Amino acid sequence: MAAPTIDPATADKAVQETVAMTVQIPEPVDDEPRKRDLRGRTLDDVAAALGSLVGALGLVWVLYENLLPTSGPLGFFVSWFFVFVLLYAGVTAMRHPRTVIADRVAAAVIQAFAGLVGLALLLVVGYTAFRGADALGYSNFFTTDLSGAGPLDPLTSGGVLHALVGTLVEIMIAIAITLPLGVGCAVYLNEVGGRFSRVVRTVVEAMTALPSIVAGLFIFTTVLLMAGLPRSGLAASLAISVMMLPIIARSAEVVLRVVPGGLREASLALGASQWQTVWRVVLPTARPSLATALILGIARGIGETSPVLLTAGYTTYLNFDPTSGPMVSLPLMTYQLSRSSEAVDQSRAFGAATILLLVVLLLFVIARLVAQRSKTGR
Repeated sequence: MAAPTIDPATADKAVQETVAMTVQIPEPVDDEPRKRDLRGRTLDDVAAALGSLVGALGLVWVLYENLLPTSGPLGFFVSWFFVFVLLYAGVTAMRHPRTVIADRVAAAVIQAFAGLVGLALLLVVGYTAFRGADALGYSNFFTTDLSGAGPLDPLTSGGVLHALVGTLVEIMIAIAITLPLGVGCAVYLNEVGGRFSRVVRTVVEAMTALPSIVAGLFIFTTVLLMAGLPRSGLAASLAISVMMLPIIARSAEVVLRVVPGGLREASLALGASQWQTVWRVVLPTARPSLATALILGIARGIGETSPVLLTAGYTTYLNFDPTSGPMVSLPLMTYQLSRSSEAVDQSRAFGAATILLLVVLLLFVIARLVAQRSKTGR
């Protein structure tokens, strides 16, 4: 009788199964330490923070207001914050190691200061809007000027149309001057360079801290006194340009540095000149961020009062011509009316300041939309 034949593949498979059943191969061990979740907060962590906050409040109230010879809201809140940090660190030390204690205390301090800044900003905006609500409730405040209204006239007469038009005209002229100059300066510093690049960069950095009154005095001396031009919106635009130019140039230079160098090398390798590389590769790539640089410049220039006070003059009439006659802006109108002792003028001043905040917000939203459309290529 013939012996049965065994398939070699089947035999090898049976041997492997037998070895796997008898020998237990240990699983590979991951030697990498598991990352600790720093952002996760349990119910105990939240309770520790709230308990420390309430406990610090009670302790400071007993010591500061009753036992110690101290008083005043500022000292009370400062003492409350320091006692809270100490209590929070002690409570955290009961359940966590030193690294977690440092992380929680640092996070509490940073969040407290961030909340303080946000609260201050909210109070400024809220107080301005609250004081200007009386003037903003009348439609004539947006459609008329102050040519027919005096300090004793009610809010039903007069408005800020002349200041709003003057602000827009002056800032548009300033943008037309500073945007090409600022971007051109950034291109020279980052793309071209040369022996004078360090000097130009030093001057630009120094001009970012230039007091606004110095810019106004410079235009007042050179344009009004030496050139003999009258006070006008054009002179005010030149003063605003002096303040906006270093901000846009410095911000644009930082933006151009972020553009990857590989894009420049690829463009040059394809035979493009340096000018074509900058115009068709570098600037389109940095266009969304350049819009942010422009926003910073506008935010610096649109709220300036000192340069406009010296160069634009003050008027209560609507003027569309920036080259002839005084042209008032919203900051200048706010400054002039806030000096009045009449409650009506003060309400108009706060109303103008509120509109200035809204104009800045609108410009910011428009710039962000343009930047977003540039990113998506639509």
